[in-house]
Amino acid sequence: MKEKVLKLANKYKNLPSPLKSSVWYTICNFINKGIALLSLPIFTRLMTQEEYGTYTIFQSWYSIFVIFSSLNIYMSSYTKGLLTYKEDRQRFTSSLLGLTTTITIFLTIIYFSFIDFWTSVFDLSPILMGAMLLELMFVPAYEFWSARERFDFKYKKFVIVSIVLSVLTVACSAISIIIFSSYKVEAKIYTEILIKCVVFVFLFVMLICNGRCFFNKKYWKYAILFNLPLIPHYLSTFILNQADRIMIGDMIGTAEAGMYSVAYSISNLMFLFVNAINFSLVPYIYKRIHTSEFDSIKKNTGPLFFVVALLCILTMLFAPEVVFIFGGEKYMDAKWIIPSVSASVFFIFLYSMFSNLEYYYKKTWQISFASIICASINILLNYFFISKFGYHAAGYTTLFSYILLALCHFAMYKWVMRKEIKVIKNLYNMKFIVFSTIFVLSCMFIIIFTYNYFFIRYSLIGISLLLCIIFRKKLIELIKNIMVK
Repeated sequence: MKEKVLKLANKYKNLPSPLKSSVWYTICNFINKGIALLSLPIFTRLMTQEEYGTYTIFQSWYSIFVIFSSLNIYMSSYTKGLLTYKEDRQRFTSSLLGLTTTITIFLTIIYFSFIDFWTSVFDLSPILMGAMLLELMFVPAYEFWSARERFDFKYKKFVIVSIVLSVLTVACSAISIIIFSSYKVEAKIYTEILIKCVVFVFLFVMLICNGRCFFNKKYWKYAILFNLPLIPHYLSTFILNQADRIMIGDMIGTAEAGMYSVAYSISNLMFLFVNAINFSLVPYIYKRIHTSEFDSIKKNTGPLFFVVALLCILTMLFAPEVVFIFGGEKYMDAKWIIPSVSASVFFIFLYSMFSNLEYYYKKTWQISFASIICASINILLNYFFISKFGYHAAGYTTLFSYILLALCHFAMYKWVMRKEIKVIKNLYNMKFIVFSTIFVLSCMFIIIFTYNYFFIRYSLIGISLLLCIIFRKKLIELIKNIMVK
């Protein structure tokens, strides 16, 4: 036993830094989102469906505001900038933080200048909006810091900080809800934000002091020109991810919005997983494109599509049990939403992989164009089908919109390939992509019909587990090859 442990330890030590980083960032995201998911039963029981629905609507509005306050600079342009301005990274980082701070201050002034108007628009009290603006001010510091840690293939500090934050926010917000039982929504939101801001403010000061540059015309211009065309894309992505909850709350009720949110949160665990993988892969893909190592990308990302498909299907299979555990009996109707939302996660990953190439070559207008079309279609479909068939329809309109978005990005990806990379046909393995797509959609329709038939569904689960055992060596080899060597 001791020899096996030492052997594993030696193998781990010999792993390349990119692989170690990818593994730890993925594990860390699983732990953090696992903590959030495991805390879901606590909050769905401490709060009413209406209160939990209000909380999720607050989070949806936050997702809109953060797009405008930060321009989502830390998502793509910052990583590309670390390559472009590698000799001046400290000043580059602090100047971009100065840009996001300036924008947030401007938005704060606008809000408090017309506070009554904005309160009626957002249907959120000034005390909640004040908390949101506080978080918007300092969250970019955390995002820039974590993005740079990922870029440098570092993970230890990030893993510790993010996990500690997750544990503290869950524990303290639960205690706050119990103590301030008359103001549960306010207690949860303010506790979460205050704990986060303790860390965010420290990182804010550190990055500003290290760079000592609040304004740099060249860097501000680079970030604005890169990200401004992407605002419609980010807003459209928000519509695809969050707007259904706002529409359900407005068209049906906050209780139904809370019900939908529980189902979405369960499926969202897979989204966060694939998002973590994509974030870990972005520096690798950018660097391989930069050095024209295209075959390496195709080889190491191919099996990843199938692995993501398997994880999405696993979420579908256990939907009834997971909903009961995390939401309780009153949320059981949400199980019917999970298959469509879980399938959507696969197509989110698919379009993200295609769009990585578009981001690298700064095809931002094309990215926004596809997102606007799909988001507009999603709103129209939601408006028609939610009113006609209820909140369950939102899952399928979302799935259709993400399939369309993946197809649009595939078309643009092929266009970029022809225009920018003329030596290969595909950056990714299309056989894996096509097979995984058919597999996910087929399993979704089959699994939905098994929810009322306990024996059939558990037979499928048993068969799946048996196949995993039989082909465990191939699966292990598959997982080993999904990351860079």
